Amino acid sequence: MSDAPHGPRPRAAATAKARALWTRVPQDLRLPLVVFLSCQACYLLWWAAFYPGMIDYDALAYTWQVTTDHWISNHSVLYNSLLWLSLRSTGGFAALTLFQTLAMSAVLAYACASLRTVGVRGRWSAPAALACALAPPLASFTVYVGKDVPFTICAVLVFAVTVRLTGRRLNGSWEGRLLRSEIVLLCVGFLGIGLFRNNGFPVAVIAALCLVAALPGARRLLVALVAATTAVTLALMFVVYAAVGVEKPPKTLVYNLHYADLSVTYAKAPELFTKDDLRLMAKAAPLSSWRENGASCFASDPMYRSLNRQVTDQLSEPLVQLWWRTLRKAPQDVIGARLCRGHIAWAVFPGPQDQGGRTYNELNRVDPVFYKWYEEMRTSPYNEAAQPRPLSATLHHVGSFAYEAAHTPQLEWILWRGAIWSYATYVLVTRFARSRRCRPLFALAGVTFGTQLTVLVATPSPCFRYMAAPIFIGLLCLSLVPALRGTAGPVIPPRTSRDTPAATPPKNVIPTVSEARVSSAARAERPE
Repeated sequence: MSDAPHGPRPRAAATAKARALWTRVPQDLRLPLVVFLSCQACYLLWWAAFYPGMIDYDALAYTWQVTTDHWISNHSVLYNSLLWLSLRSTGGFAALTLFQTLAMSAVLAYACASLRTVGVRGRWSAPAALACALAPPLASFTVYVGKDVPFTICAVLVFAVTVRLTGRRLNGSWEGRLLRSEIVLLCVGFLGIGLFRNNGFPVAVIAALCLVAALPGARRLLVALVAATTAVTLALMFVVYAAVGVEKPPKTLVYNLHYADLSVTYAKAPELFTKDDLRLMAKAAPLSSWRENGASCFASDPMYRSLNRQVTDQLSEPLVQLWWRTLRKAPQDVIGARLCRGHIAWAVFPGPQDQGGRTYNELNRVDPVFYKWYEEMRTSPYNEAAQPRPLSATLHHVGSFAYEAAHTPQLEWILWRGAIWSYATYVLVTRFARSRRCRPLFALAGVTFGTQLTVLVATPSPCFRYMAAPIFIGLLCLSLVPALRGTAGPVIPPRTSRDTPAATPPKNVIPTVSEARVSSAARAERPE
């Protein structure tokens, strides 16, 4: 006689219980739930491998500000507040980086659910989202202590809401109004874009304008949303922060891009500067420094570090006037300096290494010069807390190998630079909009275009993290490729007002061949 217990085996019972629980999950929530759990599992591995997070020069600068009561608005005050909360409540950075992984997983899950509304199946969008959690550049970026992480999360969130709204326009269910959840998510996304990056609010404005063009019936509401969030952002930056004791950044830092433009122009065309101009510049830094630092146009940091900041702060007004005069004399040189410095935004391949044109993609490196400017951090307990303490030595070795392998120079253009992904997004969105004959789908490129434009106009150096959002969005847009093979007639929803939403299906939707056959068969079988 067998001694085996009667009834199902424990493993079979657990499987049956799991299936029963799965059947309780609503159909619409299954895809985002699977994506969230899968992405979060991957992010947890990276979080454990680089615990408490990826730390660099800027991360320690934030820490110095919030732990020594030197709050300055040159960085995101909102992100500094989150960092302060994590340090005060847990004594370290791990809580903040863990929260970032949860937020990113949730946004990627929502993006996959939104892509389903434009005809992208979960079998296509889920792998794209999972790639964002597995690729070393993007996965390590999510556990990085930096304001650009929540900025990217909010940018992807706005992209996901845009997909959902244009999807409703595509399938004919647009009734001229936004759902309450969509309004809330847009407000969160717009505010986050503006508050986590000081020059980020133009991205929200451009994305909102694309939505205004795509969504008739809700244009006033969209304009009001972006106007209100932008007003809140600017009021905090220029009024509220100073009122609560947050210091304004020194003028030398505010105008450092102007000084870099002068440096590049002086190195290229010194004859444009008069003796009075040169005497003024020499007070801020030796003329040799202006000339040498201007030989490379890819970054403004070398010139900024050469300036006598106390003197330059006092000379900011005449130096800015000199910049305006130089712009009028040689606009091609000043604009050329800006385009060169914004190389990360538009150029597919990196610039020359000997001129500092390579992509800055070291998220776990602190420049020793940091302690020259922030001496207090040498003995700060938070400096010790920032040191890597991986939760698993094996995971750390695997993660470090993958991270270093991703720095192979030949892969830099595709793994670390957002320009190629921006152009891929434009091509895919254009092809998708034309295949569906639905112009509102062009709004899907709004966040990417806004990010690329703002980084092009004003950026201090070719940092990978400035263009991380277009990489995430570009990967998600790859899921549009299989959908391009589908055929669909043009969808032109009827014009509706917010007071009188359409109650009947649009009449000008051209049915597909299969739909026409089904309709003809139904009429043939209908009794006279």
